[in-house]
Amino acid sequence: MLSQDCDSISVVNDLVRKIRIKENQLKIAKESNMIYVAEALQTQLQELRSELSESPDSELQALMSLLDDF
Repeated sequence: MLSQDCDSISVVNDLVRKIRIKENQLKIAKESNMIYVAEALQTQLQELRSELSESPDSELQALMSLLDDF
């Protein structure tokens, strides 16, 4: 059970990290007027966010969102 929790945390952490990277890339693309790149990044960001919302452990998601606020 503990290893399953660690795996879930690892997956969520990885998704959160990827989302933050995409958000930064999107910000740069918008600032640089790279319209098509920004559109592609927006799509990728939506896919990552949907993966995060589909994560099976809703309590873990709630905990992660609280940690993001700090």
